[in-house]
Amino acid sequence: MKTLQKTQIIVRYQNNNKIYYGIVENDVIHQLTSSFTEIVNDEIKYDDVTINYRDVKILEPVVLSKLINFGWTYAEHAKETGGTANLNEPFLFLKPVSSIIPDQAEIILPSSELTQQVEMEGEVALIIGKQGKNINVEEAMDYVFGCTVFNDVTARDLTRSDPQFTRGKGFDTFGPLGPYIVTGLDPTDLKIVTTLNGEVVQKGSTSEMSLSIPFLISWISQVMTLEPGDILATGSPSGSCPMQSGDRVVVEVEKIGKLSNDVI
Repeated sequence: MKTLQKTQIIVRYQNNNKIYYGIVENDVIHQLTSSFTEIVNDEIKYDDVTINYRDVKILEPVVLSKLINFGWTYAEHAKETGGTANLNEPFLFLKPVSSIIPDQAEIILPSSELTQQVEMEGEVALIIGKQGKNINVEEAMDYVFGCTVFNDVTARDLTRSDPQFTRGKGFDTFGPLGPYIVTGLDPTDLKIVTTLNGEVVQKGSTSEMSLSIPFLISWISQVMTLEPGDILATGSPSGSCPMQSGDRVVVEVEKIGKLSNDVI
């Protein structure tokens, strides 16, 4: 992978019933003929089409094979949700691909018979750009293609009662992701702000994480092979709180952008 050193804002979208990647500049998308694999290898091919960002349907930024989540990487969030930030070993869980939705899509609350406490968790997510196994900490960042915004929607009552987190994390629409992939960023010092109906409920920075991002990448690569397009969600700062039907949740990450979703 030839890592794109300069900052690029890359979006995946639907236009005229076809799906494309594009480069965003000042709310204008420069349409590409390149696939994700070609883009991560810096083989960017334009097709001489430009279109207004607001005139297309924004999709999830990648077609991913797996979504890897690290929990309790911020000490205060671990404390507020009944966990502990382990400095030696991350807390790990997976979300199904069926949970993923793009920017502006709706978070659908399950029946109250299934869960009565659904909360948001604003996070920075990493997009893996090349295959890796048993990655050294010193080389870990070479495997990151870019960053995006993630909302780890969680049925908190279920994660408290279940011995593992699959059910509480895995409902359909519980994984808002996007809207962009931004390359050339240092993900170890990015500010995260989550608002609920315009009120700030979460505020933190990846610099406050108990475990470093290179360590997380290296650690998980000892367990499973990382593939291009995999997503690594790096965990949430404190402030997670319940959402209700009619709410609007916006997760904003410095230098990346805003991920906005209504709750129904």
